[in-house]
Amino acid sequence: MGVTKENLEASLKAKLNPSHLEVVDTSGGCGASFVVEIVSEQFEGKRLLERHRMVNAALEEEMKEIHALSIKKTVTPEQWKQQQEANQSNAAA
Repeated sequence: MGVTKENLEASLKAKLNPSHLEVVDTSGGCGASFVVEIVSEQFEGKRLLERHRMVNAALEEEMKEIHALSIKKTVTPEQWKQQQEANQSNAAA
């Protein structure tokens, strides 16, 4: 049995304590490819590369079985709030 969406969510929640987390299995259910969007205070003051390394480190065991991991967003809660407000402003325009 491959890695599940729930496996990834559990590991990321335990290690990065996200305020928002979205994991999408893009492999059609076989657990080989995932897209991740994560918002965590632990990203504060970190560069994008450092944030991606944190996600990869949190998923170290799962990465042994995953073929592809696309990290869509790694943002702080403040950045997330600003993006949501911008999206709402654009939708209203």
